[in-house]
Amino acid sequence: MRILHTADWHLGKRLERFSRLEEQRLVLDEICCIADEQNVDAVLVAGDLFDTFNPPTEAVELLYKTLKRLTNNGKRPVIAIAGNHDSPERIDAPDAIARECGIFFAGYPDTDLGKIKLDSGVEIVRTEPGFIELQLPSFSYPLRVLITPYANEVRLKTMLNAESNEDELRNLLQQKWQELANNYCDANGVNLLMAHLFFMKKGETPPDEPDDEKPILHIGGAQAIYSENIPTQIQYVALGHLHRYQTIDTKPCPVVYSSSPLSYSFSEAGQIKQVAIINIEPAKEVEIQKIALTQGKPLIRKSFDKVDDAVEWLSTNPDYLVELTIVSDEYLKSTDRKRLEQAHEGIVTLIPEIKSAPSDADRGNSSIDLSQDMETLFIQYFKHRKGQEPNDELLNLFKELKAEGNE
Repeated sequence: MRILHTADWHLGKRLERFSRLEEQRLVLDEICCIADEQNVDAVLVAGDLFDTFNPPTEAVELLYKTLKRLTNNGKRPVIAIAGNHDSPERIDAPDAIARECGIFFAGYPDTDLGKIKLDSGVEIVRTEPGFIELQLPSFSYPLRVLITPYANEVRLKTMLNAESNEDELRNLLQQKWQELANNYCDANGVNLLMAHLFFMKKGETPPDEPDDEKPILHIGGAQAIYSENIPTQIQYVALGHLHRYQTIDTKPCPVVYSSSPLSYSFSEAGQIKQVAIINIEPAKEVEIQKIALTQGKPLIRKSFDKVDDAVEWLSTNPDYLVELTIVSDEYLKSTDRKRLEQAHEGIVTLIPEIKSAPSDADRGNSSIDLSQDMETLFIQYFKHRKGQEPNDELLNLFKELKAEGNE
């Protein structure tokens, strides 16, 4: 059985004033072509289908057309879950008609998809909240998926019947997953887990979240889930949330973030975006084939200390979206700004980095480097005003406020 794993489409996403919708059309077309060329039997979309709770109409239309195309006229089931950027109600809304097309939406962790048999022969044969078992006509063995869409910590604990607020979410999820795996996931089928959560390997440094991503690890969000919380019956974990392709762990099975299809912030500049094709059989280790995505404009950060050099580079590299820094001893003149903007249509951010001679009171700080990320600038400002760095609680609160502002 061949399964395509993708996530974090963020349809409707903008980068400052730049809409990414046309790039999204192109890259989703590429994903559909990959599904056909690779003879994929099922598709998993692991959350953040949209970028906001109320996406533009064009983004909604693009989602439904793409998922319908991915189903290959109902012959290829598509399972899509809500992420932290999605409204779970919106994801669940088209369920009745979507199911008839072979698209199975789960907005909440306790969504019960119900049984159904399509004219194509695809059938949901067993289901309960957080679990689906499909029978595909071309295979003698079933496809089983434990499904955990995003929900904040309070909602997840309520759905998992936590007895107190002190219960660790990761332990509650492990108990629920293990119960489902024990009931349904024997060696006579293929067994997957799909989730939109923050996973890491216990004891290791947590992976970085994208600059403009809601930090679901922190205040008001789900605790980090450990790879050791995954039931041993599971053969592959298909994750969404982190935008860089990465394997969090290989035990008890590959735990994989498939990446977003486009770079959505300059912290992702230079990343190779891809989808994962999983080759899987019952009771065997999976084989993973990574396929790079080529559509969409690459993001790049460039810095120049001469406007003429910047204009020359911009004129010969028109296909990038650019974060441009001009390092100078004086403020950027309006005529120079106009030259830069006329040289390139894709300047997303223009950062003037002003050098200044060190004062007696502040020697060593010769410039304010505005190309640094917002978190670093906040820490520097707090240290300047308060004489110490912000504590973890305040820094996590800043991250949440920044993420909400970006949304």
